[in-house]
Amino acid sequence: MKDFNSDLFDPGTVMDSSSSDYSRSASSSDADFGFAFNDSNFSDRILRIEIMGDPVEARPDSDGCTTIADWARHRKRRREDIKKDNVVDLTLLPDEQILNGNQPDMDDFVPTENQDEDAVAMVEEPPSGDEAANSNDSNWNMDCSAVVRVRTLHISSPILAAKSPFFYKLFSNGMRESEQRHVALRINASEEAALMELLNFMYSNTLSITSPPALLDVLMAADKFEVASCMRYCSRLLRNIPMTPESALLYLELPSTVLMADAVQPLTDAAKQYLASRYKDITKFQEEVMGLPLAGIEAILSSDELQVASEDAVYDFVLKWVRTQYPKLEERREVLGTRLARLIRFPYMTCRKLKKVLTCNDFDHDVASKLVLEALFFKAEAPHRQRILAAESASFNRLFVERAYKYRPVKVVEFELPRQQCVVYLDLKREECANLFPSGRVYSQAFHLGGQGFFLSAHCNMDQQSSFHCFGLFLGMQEKGSVSFAVDYEFAAKSRPTEEFVSKYKGNYVFTGGKAVGYRNLFAIPWTTFMAEDSLYFINGALHLRAELTIRH
Repeated sequence: MKDFNSDLFDPGTVMDSSSSDYSRSASSSDADFGFAFNDSNFSDRILRIEIMGDPVEARPDSDGCTTIADWARHRKRRREDIKKDNVVDLTLLPDEQILNGNQPDMDDFVPTENQDEDAVAMVEEPPSGDEAANSNDSNWNMDCSAVVRVRTLHISSPILAAKSPFFYKLFSNGMRESEQRHVALRINASEEAALMELLNFMYSNTLSITSPPALLDVLMAADKFEVASCMRYCSRLLRNIPMTPESALLYLELPSTVLMADAVQPLTDAAKQYLASRYKDITKFQEEVMGLPLAGIEAILSSDELQVASEDAVYDFVLKWVRTQYPKLEERREVLGTRLARLIRFPYMTCRKLKKVLTCNDFDHDVASKLVLEALFFKAEAPHRQRILAAESASFNRLFVERAYKYRPVKVVEFELPRQQCVVYLDLKREECANLFPSGRVYSQAFHLGGQGFFLSAHCNMDQQSSFHCFGLFLGMQEKGSVSFAVDYEFAAKSRPTEEFVSKYKGNYVFTGGKAVGYRNLFAIPWTTFMAEDSLYFINGALHLRAELTIRH
């Protein structure tokens, strides 16, 4: 099968055997045939461009637009106008060969939803010499009541066919009409400027326009007429223009045929990266982010660099956004199930929050059950298996890839008997520890024991004599108030060569809300020794900590 997102002038193009003889004769993609554009001496056909009248409101998308935002607003209006007006009635053209951009076989033709956006081409019998000389005359062999203007160009069919599968099919459809000299295209008046730029590009590999709205018009035309090289060119120029939230969202909301083209992928990737970087702290831009469309939210949630407290916060944000944007439960469930749930990294949510997912009415019950079960299986895996799963998912949905959370995820094992107890595991990467110097702190996600919320915090601080920096670990209770809580606790860390947990500090404390207890120099060594290449405490680039908490009665 041919790749209709490429052109024969592209050195990377691989054609099938049916066109191998043609591809061997193709030139380099940067060949400049600008001298031959609309020149009868270098042309074998005449292209008749029939320009149909647009509704009054439907000016060219770039006409009068100075910004991307103007273009987006105008294009939205024009799409609504096109739905109201069917400007081409194909039933009035019984004697012509009708082609659309997809060129299906006639026995399996199924009308498409976007038929009014397809390119329409006709091939006619060759006129006499006098008729050719007067080809701008609107007296053509069809009902031209909707045609407001006609333009004719001298074209080279090999040049156009090499650049565009649309023209390749038009000139090699195996029918008698393909041998005729005159062909015709019907377009809306709003597409004229973009089409002329596109045709000129197919000869010269360059454009005369540079404004974003005009480039977007040409990009849309290049998609309609399947000129992948021009789509790449427009995409590259648009990427070089400073991005804004409006432009990034516009690129992500282009028609699906444009978005699926390989030539546009670098542009959409850049738009996603821009939005993810701009809104990585969603709490800072909360009001602005709440107003973003679905495509923008998807770009932000796809990022590993979200500055959020935990994945629980991501889940809460998604629910808040989807309830605001989709008041109807059916629509909300559809969007969550098919678009947003895959972007929430459930394996890094706390078990308490996962329980709430199971009872959340916004999710279909079967979908929620599958997501929670998958998350729990991941949590139960050994660390090396988790790393393997994260690496495997990194290339597609990133479900098992950990974000840069403000609060580090923990694993918690809870016991009710013989005493209420929990064992908490906290892993810190070497680079995370290095970033703590000289006075930084990193906090764990909250965990619960006896109905109270606790957290761990790792510090780089001075030892008690303030003579050197060292690594400290502390245990704190979240709730403030008069509640007191007596707890026995023990800190341990894995060390080489056994790679087993070794107890480092134990004690007991009566907690009141907001208080913390711990040890300023957990390993009884200076910071430089702790962080050294031969440190006993970093195993496969990670520090493995454990805290055991038991309620005292």
